[in-house]
Amino acid sequence: MDDENNPSKGWKTEESGKPKKTCKPGGFEESDNSYRTEKIQSGRIAGRTRSERAIRISLFVSVVVFLIKFSAWIYTGANSVLSDAAESFIHIFAVGFSAFGIYLSKKPPDRNHPYGHERIGFFAVGAEGMLILIAAITICYQSIKSLIVGVELFNLEGGAGIIFISALINLILGSWLVRTGRQENNMIVIGNGKHTLTDVYTSTGVLVTLFLVSYTGLMFLDSVVAMALAAYISLEGYRLVKYATIGLMDQGDERTDACIRKALNKEVGDVMKGWHDLRYRNTGNTLWIEFHALFRAGIDLEEAHREATILEKKIMDEFKGNTVVTVHLEPEEVHIRHHKKYRDGDSSRT
Repeated sequence: MDDENNPSKGWKTEESGKPKKTCKPGGFEESDNSYRTEKIQSGRIAGRTRSERAIRISLFVSVVVFLIKFSAWIYTGANSVLSDAAESFIHIFAVGFSAFGIYLSKKPPDRNHPYGHERIGFFAVGAEGMLILIAAITICYQSIKSLIVGVELFNLEGGAGIIFISALINLILGSWLVRTGRQENNMIVIGNGKHTLTDVYTSTGVLVTLFLVSYTGLMFLDSVVAMALAAYISLEGYRLVKYATIGLMDQGDERTDACIRKALNKEVGDVMKGWHDLRYRNTGNTLWIEFHALFRAGIDLEEAHREATILEKKIMDEFKGNTVVTVHLEPEEVHIRHHKKYRDGDSSRT
């Protein structure tokens, strides 16, 4: 066995250090070809209602919070409050895009999209990140402008109370969205929740600013703190854009890679003599795995297919969520010669 077949050391899952087993009692019927389809469809349907409800609630609350912050800006005239309201206004568009992303991602695979539509989730998360960055740039621009031309502030204590209410609403909403997104393994809801929590951070900074300006009379603090908040939320925007880019580029995950290799190496024995050309990709809610399995010389096709199907099921049980496994069967002794002879896409990878 070459190095490719050795599992990574030190791997453990989030819970017990061992892959979580969800195999149904009674074993696996080799003729049950519906196992894979049922697992995928049940996973897609299970979290659909909760995710859609979460985004609808988020959209409604985002509009309410924007109106609250906009009224606070009218009440105080503070540049930091206006920046906070602008971030909330942009957030409304982000939530709308997220809602569209969830709607599209739940559509089943078709001829033009054989892997389904889940990958729209990466675009939605990337859009969330980009809008956060746009909000940060807008806040910086308005703050610099205010430092140059000056700004008149009024009713600061009353405005602080209004901002506090909006921050509390967003804290509850954002925490709930992130928790719901993680429970349903929905990256769109998680990204939306993190965006909502960045709104809490900006509102907290605005509260501090309003109190400092109110008690010190230093008006420039309004713009300085606003720019500091812009720098902070831009980091969250960058993280979301980076996550989306990694997903769209099919970058490998160390934990997933180690888990697959560990599962495959456990099955190497008298029947399956080895494996190679492991590839996998995550389209959002579904993990797609494919590899070549080397079977002993002289094994008949029916037995090899039975063993491969059982192996697919075992690997799917290693992962929580939707998993699709495809095995390419090969004879142990001649697979390299066949690859080279027919110059297929794996001849350079063997």
